[in-house]
Amino acid sequence: MPEVFTYSFMQRTFLVGNIIAVIAPLIGVFLILKRLSLIGNTISHIALAGVAMGLLLGIYPVFLAILFSVLAALGIEKIRSRFNDYAELSLSIILAAGLGIAAILIGMLKNSTGIMSYLFGSLTIVSTQDLYVVIPMAIVILLVIFVFYYGFFFLSFNEKEARLAGIPVRFLNLSFMIIIAVTVSLSMRIVGGLLIASLISIPVASALQLARSFKETIFLSVMAGVLSVNTGLISSYYLDLAPGGTIIIVNILFFLLALFLKFLKKRGRV
Repeated sequence: MPEVFTYSFMQRTFLVGNIIAVIAPLIGVFLILKRLSLIGNTISHIALAGVAMGLLLGIYPVFLAILFSVLAALGIEKIRSRFNDYAELSLSIILAAGLGIAAILIGMLKNSTGIMSYLFGSLTIVSTQDLYVVIPMAIVILLVIFVFYYGFFFLSFNEKEARLAGIPVRFLNLSFMIIIAVTVSLSMRIVGGLLIASLISIPVASALQLARSFKETIFLSVMAGVLSVNTGLISSYYLDLAPGGTIIIVNILFFLLALFLKFLKKRGRV
């Protein structure tokens, strides 16, 4: 067995990392097709405020990150549904507010070293308690996506037609926003709050270069996510690098490879 897998903390890190590697690109497919990629970035900044509050009060930070993120996600959906013309502007304002609150709370911490692992991810902070939170929530997220797959599919392309077809648009939109919020919060341990939006979107961008159908886009997105997370974690362990940044750089390399393969395909060489 390779050395990297002999340590219990690395086993936990790889388990959580692979769970996130499946869920993040999976919801990213629906998110990008709905042209709402900025939402992931916005919620991640709100989640950072929750983490900072948790560290300040001595409460499990992931719980408060989830609470802050879900409330923000529901607020974003309320604004998006009522004032669609100003949805992008509202996201920018909420993002700035989240970052401002996080900065104030971080400044109040006596020791700010703990928050750094939530900003950029860490190999060593994934605990057994995290597993008890991540695994059940991941199962619930996957079940929701499986049960409402076709509803999410229609919403990704045309909400008006979905509403005419009798699909519960409001319920599914709220459910999807909650899923995004929970996924972002769970991902902060491995990827970091400042980088999680990239894990949601870049694998999907890579898949869109090569996929020929919606289901193929999902498959390739998840594959890109899993490969990038595992490659990034192994590289960060042996090279002593921040895991979040390493995972994102690997994702970008995969994206460049996808662009190159698309170019060769157009030239008839693949």
